[in-house]
Order: sequence, then C-alpha cells, then structure tokens
Amino acid sequence: MPPIDLPIVLPRVTLRAYRPEDLAPLADMNSHPEVARYLYTETLTPDESRAVLERKMAETAFGEEGEALSLAVIRNEDGAFLGGVVLRMVDAGSRGAELGFLFHPDHHGHGYATEAVRALLELAFGALGLHRVIGRCDARNEPSARLMQRLGMRQEAHFRSNEFVKGEWCDELDFALLEDEWPPSNRL
Repeated sequence: MPPIDLPIVLPRVTLRAYRPEDLAPLADMNSHPEVARYLYTETLTPDESRAVLERKMAETAFGEEGEALSLAVIRNEDGAFLGGVVLRMVDAGSRGAELGFLFHPDHHGHGYATEAVRALLELAFGALGLHRVIGRCDARNEPSARLMQRLGMRQEAHFRSNEFVKGEWCDELDFALLEDEWPPSNRL
C-alpha cells in the first residue's frame, strides 16, 4: 500500500494520528453511556481509555490483514476532539476493509461524522486502492445506519439475533460500498 499522507485537512475537521494529549477527551467520550450503548463494552474507566488510546496510537499501518488506520477527528476552528474513525483491512487479497466511527455525543448532529467518514472512504477508494468497504452496526443504531446510507453504502444484510451482547440478542445491519459505486459526487 502507498504511504498515507496525514493529516487530512477538510473544511471543518482534520483527521490525524492519535496523540497522548487525546487521553482526556477520549476518556470523557468513553465514559458516556450513550457512546457505549451499541458497543461490545460498557463505559470505560480512564485507565481502560488509556489502553484504548495506546492501541489507537499504534494503529498506523494499513495493508496487511488485521492492520488498521485509526484517526482522531479534530474540529478545525478550536482544536476540539470530536471522535474517531478507523479503517481495518479485513481481506488484503480482495482489497477489502471495514470502516468504523465513534463520536462524542456533544458533537452529534452537526455533520462532522459525515465529513470525516466521507474522507475515509475517499482515502480507501483513492490512495489505498480498495475494492470494497463494509460497515456494520447494531440494528437499533439508526444514526449510524443513516450515516452509511447517506454516503452511498447499501444495506446488504440484516442479521436477526446475530450476537448475544450485554445480556441480550442483537440484530446487526451490514452495509457495503464498491470502488465503482463511489460516485464523483461523493469525492472531496
């Protein structure tokens, strides 16, 4: 894979590698029940968030299966930490990856996630030359499903009672987008 040119500066946000100074806002985000609602984990303690940050700071390689590129999303106007996006290689031979995103509830509804994930898809289908990008979410997580649909991802599956998470059976929605479906209107 070609080297990834970071940071990615967009009109309102910047995507950059995680840094040690992201610990406090990351821990704050991870402490919200609303953030953990559709995740596999409960809210995280500051020490647990430190371990997450260390993993995210190490996720800077992309190309081999299992490798990931984790990027913090920062608001340009004031440097506020908004959340993060990730692209994980799931099938190097078929040029397939999975995207993920998580944003602080205080920053929902402003289009920051749409701007950041669009840039991640542009990177995926542009410089990284991927063929297919998938995204998955809990079926009750309507905002995440709408975001993926807004960016042109199509729902390919609705798995009923797919996983037992936090004491209950949960449905999963799977979305995908192919390189030839990434329309020029979505390009930055």
